[in-house]
Amino acid sequence: MATTTISQDPKWWNGGKSPFNIEYGKVMMWYFLMSDAFTFGAFLIAYGTIRFSTNGWPDPNEVFQSFPGLGSGLPLMFVSLMTFILIISSVTMVLAVKAGHERNKPAVVKYLIWTIIGGIAFLGCQAWEWTHMHHEGAWWGRNPFVNADGSASTTNFTNFFFTITGFHGFHVLSGVIINIIMLIMTLTNVFEKKGHYLMIEKAGLYWHFVDLVWVFVFTCFYLI
Repeated sequence: MATTTISQDPKWWNGGKSPFNIEYGKVMMWYFLMSDAFTFGAFLIAYGTIRFSTNGWPDPNEVFQSFPGLGSGLPLMFVSLMTFILIISSVTMVLAVKAGHERNKPAVVKYLIWTIIGGIAFLGCQAWEWTHMHHEGAWWGRNPFVNADGSASTTNFTNFFFTITGFHGFHVLSGVIINIIMLIMTLTNVFEKKGHYLMIEKAGLYWHFVDLVWVFVFTCFYLI
């Protein structure tokens, strides 16, 4: 009777790589991002369902028209600045990952610092926006903004806005903390001792995901 032997082909397990020749940590990050995408998707689908089943909804050009230091009457200018900051931070993250592939420690440090600054700047902008809206009377359960047609609006708008943008802001904060940890590990030569900067690439995947989600949040709340 023939016996079956298990293949010992080193390609199946090559330094922690998956059968698809991808490092396992990166695969697990992709799994996490997929599950997180489902959560954001559920929030945005729920928002879209309520938004388009309601006859009236506040006009984003009227709600988001203030800019710190410049007053009101500048629709969507401030959120456009927030979006620009996040996009630039994504570019610097790409450069940090590229520098990691090249084992260029000074460049990794430089671009991680710029990415962290971008993330903190975005969070500062979001904190100002939340504070400004709160001063206008908006919060969970309170909506001072009327619909575009002048009729009274429900609290659905503010409830969804603070929940979804807050959830996204939490992800940005998490990304900033992760990048600070990556910066500390880089400065203490952890990656140099390992001989690779794969952790920077995994952190980059998370940061790009956060940036991509903002595109959908921006579209749903500020443009539609």
